[in-house]
This record gives sequence, structure tokens and C-alpha cells, in this order.
Amino acid sequence: MGWLASILGRKATAAPRAISIRARYDAAATTDANRKHWANADGLSADAAASPEVRRTLRNRARYESANNSYAAGIVSTLANDVVGTGPRLQVLTDDPEANNAIEQAFNAWARSINLADRLRTMRMARAHSGECFAKLASNPAVPGPVKLDLVLVEADRVASLNYGVLGPYEVDGIVYDAAGNPVAYRVLREHPGDRSMTLASDVFDASRIVHYFMPARPEQHRGIPDLVPALPLFAQLRRYTIAVLSAAETAANFAGTVETDAPANGEADPVEPMDTIELEANSLLTLPAGWKMSQVKPEQPATTYGEFKREILNEIARCLNMPFNVAAGNSSGYNYASGRLDHQTYFKAIRIDQAHMARTVLDRVLAEWFDEAKLTESLVPTRVRVLDALPHQWFWDGTEHVDPAKEATAQATRLANHTTTLASEFAKQGKDWEAELRQRARELALMEELGITAAPSVPAGETAPGPNDQPADGPPDEEANDEPDL
Repeated sequence: MGWLASILGRKATAAPRAISIRARYDAAATTDANRKHWANADGLSADAAASPEVRRTLRNRARYESANNSYAAGIVSTLANDVVGTGPRLQVLTDDPEANNAIEQAFNAWARSINLADRLRTMRMARAHSGECFAKLASNPAVPGPVKLDLVLVEADRVASLNYGVLGPYEVDGIVYDAAGNPVAYRVLREHPGDRSMTLASDVFDASRIVHYFMPARPEQHRGIPDLVPALPLFAQLRRYTIAVLSAAETAANFAGTVETDAPANGEADPVEPMDTIELEANSLLTLPAGWKMSQVKPEQPATTYGEFKREILNEIARCLNMPFNVAAGNSSGYNYASGRLDHQTYFKAIRIDQAHMARTVLDRVLAEWFDEAKLTESLVPTRVRVLDALPHQWFWDGTEHVDPAKEATAQATRLANHTTTLASEFAKQGKDWEAELRQRARELALMEELGITAAPSVPAGETAPGPNDQPADGPPDEEANDEPDL
């Protein structure tokens, strides 16, 4: 019974006490110090935050800066040039090389006839300062060639509901969506809201005839916001600071000097009329009234921090576009080779993402419409390819030029030698079609052989091509070369 007594004699153990854990986010606390900073934070939805009135104001201000600020205009233009370049090039990927070549030539001729590259650059600039751009897939009899398809750009202001009411329960400022969230129709005003003779008439186009180019930043966002929005206050600060520094410098330059005295009022100094001006002559001596001395105004503008301020604010402006400072400013004086390459990696990646987005959103739609119309003409699309519903393809864009072409060529030769890359990949980096380049190279070599021209020997990685004054391999040794240590 000892075990029973031990159990009965043991004191009852108290139940564990519940532990209350309290935690919070410091950023969610509202204090007197941060109350004003977070005053404009709201919980609006994406469409409510980007209401028609808000987007109209942002568009107007972004366009104003792009038109009046040299840095803003250069940033927008550079971004469009880097994304679009000279224009995308089509490569068809069917099993018929002859058909591929025929379709590629026909599409490229049509693209040149409507200036497709120029319109794509305009669309990219419109996305930067207007947030979005629309394009109508229309038939234009003036387009040369059998395919009359045209890409007619429409400014974002013209796609709006205004006072018409709604076409359906899911209309968002001129765009009608079905229950699944797919656009089914667009309401396009016949005239721009900014026209003096603007009427309220509009046309409704089926979604298959409209291309909507924008990049949503939030889920359930249906209209675009300008890319320059985060930088708009910074552009204003940059312009104000520049004007202030210039005004201060001009004010200081208007005064050559002053005359002053240490004598008390009504003292021994000769009387001088206050605020009187004295014209000075070059290369002359000047006599001053007794008791007075002359001092020259010190030019303190522009301040030593003027250049640093502009660099920092431009760097902050360009960050929202993933653009490095030297590209935004057009100035690489403070860069070395390594830092320039490192900064450009993020920028080039953003460019590739922009190109892929434009290809999916705009180019694929345009190609599908062109192919449907081109299939009606046997001279453009061979019969064996006309049975395809969709044309297998890919797009090539302009390549980026390397800062050091010699180093890049050496690295390229090494990658090809150890089979870590392909000719298709290397040519794609330059925006070229590897099949077309190899065929062209084969024709060049054949012509060189026909004309008796010897091709230059390839140079191994790490070596240089022999010069005209170099000794042959079996000639006398170079005396200076013997001074180099063997590795």
C-alpha cells in the first residue's frame, strides 16, 4: 500500500497557465511622428484607386514632364528605343524551310509598309507617360500589298465610359468584361476628350479588334498607370532646384561688388547715397569716398552639392524604371567597366521582360490577324501551311552591344567550344536568326572560293592575329619575347 499512500499524499499539480502573446508590426502603428506620412494610405481597390479622374490627372502630369523636362523626355525615348530597337523580326518554325522563308519575307514587307516598329515605339512611350495604349486591328485600303491589315493607335483618353452609362454589369471605364473576367467589348470615343469640338459619340468594338497594351501592378487592375508616376514629384523637385540655383547665380552675377564702412552713422566717413550704383570701366582704377572700402560679391552659386543632388535624384527617378543612372543621365563618367556591366544586367533583364510582354500582348495578336488574312493569298502562304490554325514562331529583337567586343568574342568562342551554348542562342543575343546567318555565311564563303579569296584564319581564344611585320613560325626568334617569363 506504499504506492497508494505516496499517490494520495502528493499535492495536486496546478493546471498550466495560458500564456498570452501580444505582437504587432511597427509599421502598422500610427504615431504623431508618422501620422502625416501615412495620411494618404487607403484601402481602395485597384480600379477605385485608379479611377478615371485619378488616371486623367496622372496622365496629364506625366505628359507635361515628358514634354518639358529634358531628362524625362530622354528617359522615355531611351526606354522605347531599347525595348523596340529597329523592330522585332519574325522567325517561322514550321517543318517547311521554304514556306518559313516565304512567310517571313511577306510579314517583314508588310511590317515595313505600316511602320510597325515606329508604332511599337509609340506604344511603349505611351505606356511610360500615359499608362497604357490601345490599338485597333483595322482594314486600310491604302496599305500596299495583298494584306490590308493596319494597326491604328488609340490614345488611352478615348477609351472611356463618360456619361453613357454601362454596356453591362462588368464595365470598367469603357472596357466590358464577361463573368470570367475576359474583355468582350471596348467603347472608343470618336474624338479625343481634349478636342475643342469633341462630341460624346462613341463606337463599340469587339475585343477581338482591340489590342490593350499595359502592365498591371495589382490583381484585378483593368486600366494602366503611367510608369513615371513614382518619379513625378522628383521631376518637379529637380526642375525647381535647378531654377533656384540658376536664379541665385543670376542674382549674384548682377552685383559686381559693394562699398561699406566701419564708421558709425554721422561719423568721419564721407556721406554716400544708400543703394546708389556706380558704373565701372574695364582696366581702370577707382577712387572711393573717405572712410569707405570696396568688396567684391563672392560667387557662391552653383553650390558644390548641386551636381551631387542631381545625380542622386536622377538615380532615384530611374529606379522605378529599372534603368541605371548612366543610361538615365546619358553620362558614364563615374563608371568603370565592372560597375557599368553590373548595373546594366538588371536593366537588360527588364528590357527582355518588356519585349516578351509586348510580344505576347501585341505582336502575337497582330501576327494571328495577319496570318488569317494572308492565308487567303496563295502567293504569301503556301497551301501546305495554310491548314495551320496558328503559326509556330518566335520573335527576334535587337541585341545589346557589348562594351568590350573582344572579351565577348573570346567568351563566346569558349562557350561554343565546351558546348555550353549553341549558335541559335548566340545569334539570338544579337537579335539575328541563326539559320539566315549561316546561309548567308555559306554564300559568302562560296563566293570567296570562286573569286580565289582566302578566308582569314580563326584566332584561338587568348591569342591575337599575326600582324604584317610578325616573324613566321620558322623564322628567327623575337628577342623581346625571350625576356617574358614562361608560364
